[in-house]
Amino acid sequence: MNIILYQPEIPQNTGNISRTCALTETTLHLIKPLGFSLDEKHLKRAGLDYWDLLDLHVYESFDDFIKKNPDAKLYLLTTKAEKYYDNIDYDENAFLMFGKETAGLPSEIHEAYPENRFRIPMKNHEKARSLNLSNAVSIVLFEALRQHQFKGLI
Repeated sequence: MNIILYQPEIPQNTGNISRTCALTETTLHLIKPLGFSLDEKHLKRAGLDYWDLLDLHVYESFDDFIKKNPDAKLYLLTTKAEKYYDNIDYDENAFLMFGKETAGLPSEIHEAYPENRFRIPMKNHEKARSLNLSNAVSIVLFEALRQHQFKGLI
């Protein structure tokens, strides 16, 4: 499995996600610009001492990501979708893509992959837009892993 974070802004979220990726043998892809340095202490603290277990790839842009992963099967997680994440048959090598915390994914990515957009169901509230990024990643990743019988995990 693969997690893609598009321009993540909060180091603690990315640190938490990196720890989840390390313990599930999931590759983490970060698309710049990042809202923090990869040396940031809050990022490192949230990821604990698991950094050497992580398969991490960093890209200069979404185009750079596509150029280096031309066959990636993308699943976009967004509050703007109508289909739910649990109604997907995930590929074993799925690329689960999440947008930045304050703005999500840009419209050009939505437009390029209209059939690959999914959401986590939640109550519609005028003051609350979405779940915390690291929680959303965990929910969707573990559904994808469950569909493949948690292959390689104990």
